[in-house]
Amino acid sequence: MSIAKSIRQSMEKGSWIRQMFEEGALLKAEHGSENVFDFSLGNPILEPPEEVHVKLRQLLENPEPGMHRYMPNAGFAETREYVAGVMQDETGHPFESEDVVMCVGAGGGLNVVFKALLEPGDEVLALAPYFVEYGAYAQNHGGCLKTAQTTAEFQPDLNSIEVSLSERIKIVIINSPNNPTGAVYSQETLDKLGQLLLHKEKEYGHPIYLVSDDIYRYLVYDGLTNCNVFLSYPNSILVNSHSKDLGLPGERIGYIAIHPDIIEREELRAALVLCNRILGFVNAPAMMQKILPLLGKARVDISVYERSRDKIMSMITDLGFEAVKPQGAFYIFPKSPDSDDVSFVKRAQQENILLVPGTGFGGPGHFRISLCCTQETIENSRPGFVRLAEHYGL
Repeated sequence: MSIAKSIRQSMEKGSWIRQMFEEGALLKAEHGSENVFDFSLGNPILEPPEEVHVKLRQLLENPEPGMHRYMPNAGFAETREYVAGVMQDETGHPFESEDVVMCVGAGGGLNVVFKALLEPGDEVLALAPYFVEYGAYAQNHGGCLKTAQTTAEFQPDLNSIEVSLSERIKIVIINSPNNPTGAVYSQETLDKLGQLLLHKEKEYGHPIYLVSDDIYRYLVYDGLTNCNVFLSYPNSILVNSHSKDLGLPGERIGYIAIHPDIIEREELRAALVLCNRILGFVNAPAMMQKILPLLGKARVDISVYERSRDKIMSMITDLGFEAVKPQGAFYIFPKSPDSDDVSFVKRAQQENILLVPGTGFGGPGHFRISLCCTQETIENSRPGFVRLAEHYGL
């Protein structure tokens, strides 16, 4: 055996999302892409706001000397200062630029945080359903992923969290709006979670870090306001990227921010910068860092995703599928009409509909629909969903 056993096991389990992508490619080659209805990948379909192109052109036409050279491992000072300012405006806390580390997307940022905090055998607690790669991220740095359950509305179940906490839990990771459910957590819910973690920190005699994967933080619908981890708990860390809200997933521009009152603040700052380097994620893309402070509150038009949500929800619920209406992100997580969600997804493929089984997200008995699709894809998929509903007697 030449590769690591843990990697072989991960390969055998596979990624359900990528499996659907590969099987979808085969279907598209056979039937034509226009006849295959792909709801599998969360790959943003909206182009970046015009401000992104304008600022990039200005930068290219007036390049700064040394712009493409090595930079400080934590990122450009002015970009970190800008992010710290955003965090301060949103929370009222006295963030400094040193509380921010620019990183290569949210995935890179989470790996940097886990590397800085985890000892071999430490545990990371996630709320199921959860983003499929959290387990791999924990394993990358000697940790182990544990799960707590959510409510029927996919909200944090504080009783389940309390039961799941133990002395070995070093990190609790949350994701709001959530992938795969689209659930948005209220500040009140996060306040209660913060109080629970403060109590458990005293009981166990060591810090428990609350890490918020905020990749969808600006994709919130229906006039709701998303929670902010910094308002609820001092030992908190926020990881974000602009893949979704600026439509820049290929540019990998993200950041890590730590609460100004976090334990051992100075040492953690230094650890994050070091891990950003030794993991090979140096640096967040220079040109994206340069234009980020110039974009202000530019965002993609999230009403496009909201309209797709409403259209799909109306279609599938009219057909008898059960689903909790998502409040953010760009996913719907309906119940599978077959208790074997993998079997259901394979049946959907017979209708040229590409979905992802909930099992891959720690949410068996469900399936995920991505809203990263055109209105035509939704409308043209309707006959296939009708036949699925008829097949399962909905």
